[in-house]
Amino acid sequence: MKFGQKAMACMALAFGLWAGASAQGQAQPFPSQTIRIVSPYPAGGLGDILPRIVAAGMSERTGALVIVENVPGASQVIGVEAVMKAKPNGYTLLFASSTSMGINVAASKSLRYDPVRDFAPIGISFSTPLYLVVNPKLPVHSVKELVDYAKKNPGKLSFASGGTASSNHLAGEMFKELAGVDIIHVPFKGMGPALTDLLGGHVDMMFGSEGAEQARQGTVRALAVSTAERSLTAPEIPTMQEAGVAGYDLSIWFGFMAPTGTPEPIIDYLSREIQAALSDPKVKARANGAEVTPTTPQEMGRRIPQDITMWRKLIQDAHVTLQ
Repeated sequence: MKFGQKAMACMALAFGLWAGASAQGQAQPFPSQTIRIVSPYPAGGLGDILPRIVAAGMSERTGALVIVENVPGASQVIGVEAVMKAKPNGYTLLFASSTSMGINVAASKSLRYDPVRDFAPIGISFSTPLYLVVNPKLPVHSVKELVDYAKKNPGKLSFASGGTASSNHLAGEMFKELAGVDIIHVPFKGMGPALTDLLGGHVDMMFGSEGAEQARQGTVRALAVSTAERSLTAPEIPTMQEAGVAGYDLSIWFGFMAPTGTPEPIIDYLSREIQAALSDPKVKARANGAEVTPTTPQEMGRRIPQDITMWRKLIQDAHVTLQ
C-alpha cells in the first residue's frame, strides 16, 4: 500500500473510531453523570432538608451521584435563574416551591423568569401547612382568644415573617383580613431570625412550617394550622376554620422542575425515580413535618397557574409589592 493510501486508511480508521465513540456516548442511558439539584434556599431549613432527602434516595436507587447545591438570594430568584439558564438535559434540576413559582410571579413586576415558559414540571413532592404559633407568654390559648385580644389592643400585636411577600407574611395578611384584626407585620431576613425574635418575645406570633415540632418542645404555643384539613403530622392542632376563621385555607408546596426543553423521556424518568424515592418510609420520618404528596408533571403544571391567580389576589388585597 502506498504512503497516501496508508494515510487515508489511517484517517478513515480514526474517523470510524471517533464516530463510533460519539454514537456510543450519545446512546449512554440517562443518567450517566452527576445530577445537580439547585435549592434556592440557604442551608438548614425545609428548602434545604427536603431535596437532600430525595437526592439520597435517588442516588441509592439509580446509582448516580445526585447532589444538592444551595444558591440562595433575592427571594429565591438567583437560584431559579441559574437553573433556567442551564442546559435542558436533565442534569440540572430546580427544587421549586409555591414561593418561587407562585408568590414571586404574582408579587414582582420585574421578574425575568416565567414558570410556564421557562420550566418543565417534574412533580410536587411535599406540602405543608403553616402553623399559627405565639410566644407562650402571650395570654392566649386559642385563635378566638387571640382575635379577642387583638381587637382589644389594635396595632399592639406583631407577627414575624421571613420577608416581605413570603408565604408566612401573606398567611398573616390573610389572617388580618379574615379575622378583622389590626396587627403589625415585622419582616426578617429568613425564618431563623424571625423565630429567634419570637422566642425572645420581641414579636408576638408568626405562621411557620415547623411550628408543630416547636410546640411539642414547648418553645411556642400552636393555635391552628392554615389548611382546611388537619395536618397528618399534628392532628391535635385545629384548623383555622375550626378555630372560627371562616374561609381560611392556605398551604405551601415543594417540588422539582427542569429547564424547558428537557426531553420528555428524561422528565418521565425523573418523575418516576423521585416518586419512588418518596415512597421510602424513611423519607416521611425525616421530612421535618412536611407531608409527602407526590404528583405527576401534568398535575404540577395545572397547579402552578392556579396558585399564581390565588397569590395575586391575596397580594393585591394586602397591597404588597416586590421590586
